[in-house]
Parts: sequence; structure tokens; C-alpha cells
Amino acid sequence: MEILILLAIALAPGVAIGVYIYLKDHHEREPLGLLLRSFLFGVLSIFVTLIISLIIEQFITIDEASLSEQAVHAFLIVALVEEFSKFIFVRGILYNNKHFNEPFDGIVYSVMVGMGFATFENILYAINGGFGTAIMRMFTAVPAHAAFAVLMGFYLGKAKFEHKKSYYALHALAVATLFHGAYDYCLFISWVPGLVLGALVSLILGIWLSKKAIRIHQIASPFNLKNTPEPKAESNPTTENNASPLP
Repeated sequence: MEILILLAIALAPGVAIGVYIYLKDHHEREPLGLLLRSFLFGVLSIFVTLIISLIIEQFITIDEASLSEQAVHAFLIVALVEEFSKFIFVRGILYNNKHFNEPFDGIVYSVMVGMGFATFENILYAINGGFGTAIMRMFTAVPAHAAFAVLMGFYLGKAKFEHKKSYYALHALAVATLFHGAYDYCLFISWVPGLVLGALVSLILGIWLSKKAIRIHQIASPFNLKNTPEPKAESNPTTENNASPLP
């Protein structure tokens, strides 16, 4: 029974965030089957991360007491590898799907892939760390992955639908990596007094920017009726010709 409760706690935040983003897609929601497939892509991205990380570990070792080497660890070995592993599924597969037909869909698919990654990772951590770890990650690591995904998806949406702005796809990977790296770096050097708060600042800033990104793409949706120009009223030539002149 305890393992089932632990599993439920590990699954809950990723599923809840996925549902939240789905409901935020006000104008043209994505097929549930495709969203589930996106979530599974996120699970697969864990294995991509593991393969790349194993290769890197053969060539690079990190001194945990070195601030500079921990920066390499946080930003390149962890953040860039994990975000790239998710990015290739969103940009390489979902980006070209016919249902990716508005900027907000970049956020939707990125979050679904991100939550697949975060949920599977959360289960592994919860099994090894127990209830305390599962509860802590419910309010930290999983929301952080969601924020990184929203920022990535925001720029992927811009890349696809803003004319000649495909380079925004690189921005998507870079911004997600930057926030992810900053979050992890502060945790990796938590032995430096006060710097652990930097992870909280990164998380809060990421969530704040994510909410703005969601709002921007909601408003910009081509399916938003407010963006549909009203038909011009046709004038009546007869009425105009017969109108009496003002005195």
C-alpha cells in the first residue's frame, strides 16, 4: 500500500501540471492521444539523457568542490543534455505535426514532453528517497521542469509562426538550459552559504515568466475570436443617394 501511495505522490504533480496546461489551451485544444504520446516522448527522453551522460562521463570528471567545474556540470552536463533530450522530440517530431497549428501549441507539447521526463524522473527519486523526497520535488523540481518547458515552448511557437524567425528554436533550447542550469548550479553548490536560495529565485522567476508566456500566446492565437477581423458593413447605395442633405 505504501508503494502505491508513494507512486501516486510522484505522479500527481506532473499529471496536474499537464492538465493545467491543457485547460489553458482555450481556443483549439490538442488531441488527447497526441498529448499522451508527447508525454511518452518525455519518458523516452530520459533514456536519451542517460546515453549522452554516460558518454560524457567517460571524458569529463567533475570536482564537486570547484565552483567553475560545478558550473560546467550544472549548465552543460545536466541542463543542456536534459533540455536537448526533450527538445529533439518537440522540435524533431511534434513541431511538424499538423495539429501544431498555433503558437500556444509550442507550450502545450513542450510541457507534455517535459512532464513525461519529470514524472519518470520523479518516480525514480521517490523510490530511492521515500516520501520526503517525493513531497519536496512536488513543489520544486517538477514545477521547475514545467517552467523550463513553457519557456522552451514559447520560443518554439514563435519559431514556427513568426515569418523567417526559425532561429527562435535555438533561443528555445538556450533559455530552457539557462534557467535549468541556474537552478541546478545553486543546488550543486548549496554548501556555499545562502546560494541555495538562488534555486528558489530561479524557480520563482521561471514560473513568473512562464505565466507571461502563456498569456502572450493565448492572446496571439489565430483561433482567438478577438483576433478575427469583423466583416465590414456593406453600404447601401440607394440609401446614400436618397439621403437628405443637412440643413
